[in-house]
Amino acid sequence: MPNMNLTSGFVSELVRAANQIEILSISEVRRLLQRSIATIRDLRQAVGIPADGTANDALVRLKLASEGVERLSHEKQAKALLEAADLIRTLGIVHQSGTQVSVRPVD
Repeated sequence: MPNMNLTSGFVSELVRAANQIEILSISEVRRLLQRSIATIRDLRQAVGIPADGTANDALVRLKLASEGVERLSHEKQAKALLEAADLIRTLGIVHQSGTQVSVRPVD
């Protein structure tokens, strides 16, 4: 289960990084995105959200951004970091509320 204090600190780190994207190296951006992916995956699991795996899944988009970060403009790198921050913040709120998500197949 993710520590919410660490999670909040990580969200702040992601926002700061997005605001200072011009001074970050490619490896720093990639590392932040990889940490984000792991954190989002853990939070999703904690609240019961299954992996989607389609192009609509934010984790897939973040993974693609991480793998190709050197080809992204600074603006797109910052956008990916902010998307990750928003997902982590939102999932953290859901997790803290004690809400559990259950998904069932559509008939």
